[in-house]
Amino acid sequence: MMNKNRYLLCLLVCGLLLYYAVPRLSIFSEGLEGIFAISWLAFALIVIAGNLTAMLYSPNKKNSRMKARPVQTNKKKARSF
Repeated sequence: MMNKNRYLLCLLVCGLLLYYAVPRLSIFSEGLEGIFAISWLAFALIVIAGNLTAMLYSPNKKNSRMKARPVQTNKKKARSF
């Protein structure tokens, strides 16, 4: 559960950064300013996609406990030839 909280926190921080930065970024500018704006937005989208993927596809700890390996007994196995 702690990992999902961390992913949610990262998503909220990324959303806050986007909320602050998008009005100030000029995508249609020429030169380095436009390249910087587009690359910054692309990296922000990668961060959002990575955190959403990790949050949605992380295995539940409850399921992994129930699917534990069966207990091995010390029985001798007979060989068949």
